[in-house]
Amino acid sequence: MAFGMKNRLSKILKPKTGKTVMLAVDHGYFQGPTTGLRNLKETLTPLIPHADCLFITRGMVRTSIDPKSDVAICLRVSGGPSILGELSHEDITTSMEEALRLNASGVGMSIFVGASDEDRTITNLGRLVNEAERYGMPVLAVTAVGKEMGRDGRYLGLACRMAAEIGSHFVKTYYCENFYKVVEGCPVPIVMAGGKKIPERDALQMTFNAIAEGASGVDMGRNIFQSDNPVGMIKAVRAIVHKGASVDEAFGIYSKKK
Repeated sequence: MAFGMKNRLSKILKPKTGKTVMLAVDHGYFQGPTTGLRNLKETLTPLIPHADCLFITRGMVRTSIDPKSDVAICLRVSGGPSILGELSHEDITTSMEEALRLNASGVGMSIFVGASDEDRTITNLGRLVNEAERYGMPVLAVTAVGKEMGRDGRYLGLACRMAAEIGSHFVKTYYCENFYKVVEGCPVPIVMAGGKKIPERDALQMTFNAIAEGASGVDMGRNIFQSDNPVGMIKAVRAIVHKGASVDEAFGIYSKKK
């Protein structure tokens, strides 16, 4: 692995722990101004100091991130359909030149294994990896799930392994029963997706379980920015990921409201 690739990955997966706390705030690319992200700059300002990396679109980097911030950027480079349509019809929407101009530490896109446009999203990932390799840019593959597909271990294990086989450098996927089997079958780091909003203690338990079963961190969104204490929640998640805190310890951190 070339220096540039290693260096960029080290901005995301912190060398001290080999793990990451990514904050997913890319939801607007297909959902619009969803709850908690209506004013993205206002939401992000207090959270950025506690995030290792933001998963975000180029438009929001330009409008909502202070250029002096030292948080890493993983740039969402796929899109196309809205929540009103078939999400698997995505294509690559952002160039590698743009990612380099924005000083991104990584780029990410969704793959829709089992959906109507499965083949297009997989071949798009292959093209993205081909281009990214030329510039030493890590690629995150997001194992998106269609409306009719479950999130069981067999499906997620298939999707993650396919992403790694095509060449992604790390993978984002959902937590599931026997999550460790998904991790075992994927030779690149896996970060856990937060998914839908659930009670804070449940989200912290899910984080703890995922890390215990081999996840290299989280890419959590709604369970942080839609929390009633977003700063406390990201601090709590960080304590589990980087410090090995228990769920009770982490919940105590979340519960301390300023």
